[in-house]
Amino acid sequence: MGDDKEYVGFATLPNQVHRKSVKKGFDFTLMVAGESGLGKSTLVNSLFLTDMYRDRRLLSAEERITQTVEITKHVVDIEEKGVKLRLTIVDTPGFGDAVNNTECWKPVADYIDQQFEQYFRDESGLNRKNIQDNRVHCCLYFISPFGHGYGKSSHSGAQERQGERRPGCL
Repeated sequence: MGDDKEYVGFATLPNQVHRKSVKKGFDFTLMVAGESGLGKSTLVNSLFLTDMYRDRRLLSAEERITQTVEITKHVVDIEEKGVKLRLTIVDTPGFGDAVNNTECWKPVADYIDQQFEQYFRDESGLNRKNIQDNRVHCCLYFISPFGHGYGKSSHSGAQERQGERRPGCL
């Protein structure tokens, strides 16, 4: 047993799992939230060297006043050095753009909860072979440098969510 390449015991499991994961690829979901014009799209495009928003239509000032928070998903497959990444960007156009933003965080929190609950249902089911992981892995919240970014509405939403326990979460 002088040659480690022939050994197939449980000590090689980390290498086997690594090879399997790299071959299958990874899912990553990034949510970006914040007022319009803070650079969310620019940051995402720069981070992943892609143009995720080429089909986006910019709203006029009148349209932005009446707009509500809308959740949109953009999916792109990226491969770098043989490692596949299925990147999902969850965008929140209209977040924080209204005159009254007291409830603007609710659609965002509801979306996160829905994705988590769906994954939990899939994990609890009988067929767990091809589960799609759409949970939000990271949320970047952009705060306006002009004074009214992280106001009472943002703070109260964060406080209200704090202490809630999600199924399957420690």
